[in-house]
Amino acid sequence: MKKIVFLTGAGMSVESGFKTFRGNDGLWEDYPVEQVATHEGWVTNPLLVNNFYNILRKKLFTAKPNEGHCLIKELENDYEVMVITQNVDDLHEKAGSANVIHLHGELTKVCSSKDPYDSRYIEQLTEDNCDVAPGACAGDGSLLRPFIVFFGESVPMIEPAAEIVAQADILVIIGTSLVVYPAAGLVQYARPRTPIYLIDPDDTPAHASGRLTHIKKGASEGMKELMKRL
Repeated sequence: MKKIVFLTGAGMSVESGFKTFRGNDGLWEDYPVEQVATHEGWVTNPLLVNNFYNILRKKLFTAKPNEGHCLIKELENDYEVMVITQNVDDLHEKAGSANVIHLHGELTKVCSSKDPYDSRYIEQLTEDNCDVAPGACAGDGSLLRPFIVFFGESVPMIEPAAEIVAQADILVIIGTSLVVYPAAGLVQYARPRTPIYLIDPDDTPAHASGRLTHIKKGASEGMKELMKRL
């Protein structure tokens, strides 16, 4: 069975009403990114940061996967499908995708602020219990923080993601600008003859245009077009 690898970004979730990470205006849900998505922002005002993600989490629990998410899941009938996402939402999982790697963390989880990747202190939140209370602590005594890779922090999942891209028979990029590193560098790990498709209504960055078949549509319509081509 051929392996098809998806690399998805913010444009994947737009049709679900969920905007993730930085827009062109430097705002995320009307908050300056520096306040709510950087390590400095966390250190300066952890209460503000946790309150922001509490609000965002509630919004996510009401969000539904769009047709694009569902069509990626549908391809599991014919391919070995791996999803590498820059998004912190769980819409791929809600659509039923079995193999999802989150490069930038997961909104539905919280962790230790002393060591975010200590698995003993990573907690999965539920819709009924999705608020982090002021002063709430992880098991190691540090403040609970969102299980999110803030801007400027290392991306521990980038190496496993690169290994998966290197094994791809087909690589599909959806809704990401190919300019935010380290995720943008993943394309370079694809084998020389691996077909690469980009689904995005915007123009392709010049540096990436050589190897790509560009489907200039949004996630859902673009996935329909891709399935015809496959």
